[in-house]
Amino acid sequence: MNYAFLGAGKMALALIHGMLRANLCTPGQITVSSRSQASLENVSAATSVNVVRTNADAVRAADVVILCVKPIDALDAIGQAREEFAGKFLISVVTGLTISAMEAAAPGARVMRAMPNTAAMIGKSATALAPSPTLSHQDVNLASEIFEAVGEVFPANEKQLDAITGLSGSGPAFIYLILEALSDGGVAAGLPRKMALDLAIETVAGAAEMAASTKEHPAILREMVTSPGGTTIAGLTALEKGGVRAAFISAVLAAAARSQELSSR
Repeated sequence: MNYAFLGAGKMALALIHGMLRANLCTPGQITVSSRSQASLENVSAATSVNVVRTNADAVRAADVVILCVKPIDALDAIGQAREEFAGKFLISVVTGLTISAMEAAAPGARVMRAMPNTAAMIGKSATALAPSPTLSHQDVNLASEIFEAVGEVFPANEKQLDAITGLSGSGPAFIYLILEALSDGGVAAGLPRKMALDLAIETVAGAAEMAASTKEHPAILREMVTSPGGTTIAGLTALEKGGVRAAFISAVLAAAARSQELSSR
């Protein structure tokens, strides 16, 4: 099985590292194309995969093609190799690129959409996979193997992808904002900056791990920390007064709406 990556950015590199760690293939079975010579040199140095300058050359030698470019460049990237896609399996991680658009741009290709997040770089992505209705179980399983190499995989349908993009695709940035705010609060309360940030990171990581391992609803876990008349309820009251819960809901909805806008272009 040979693989092509159209695009040589951070997500492509994360997926390549994951596939090689999982022994899904060898570096010689992967070819990467990009308009950026510097990006190609970086990927080649980091992974020893094959690199080419044209998308047509990359797709021609591949069985599976993974599209990892910016939304504005997606259709052009496919179009540069339009005649090479027949019989190939095309997986897109591009926000807003619909299955129907992929099928029209790459005649004869079998297609799937995937929505990973940047935690793929450390093998902790939450990735949703939305296959074309005609895709075989074999292709779905193959895609699952690729993305399980960089984290957890969640089966989805295409209608859910805008919401998933808003939640888990954009979600890491929301969590980083929480980390910033918590550490700033620690500094405001008198802690050194490094100590405040380290405490914030470990607190968020520990809370996420506890939610994952216990399977309890977050409200139950929150109650476990909240003593009557204590420090935590004082802090939670301040958060509710600030509308933090509503702000995060609005953030997910705004990101999902933007994803839908990109899909309708």
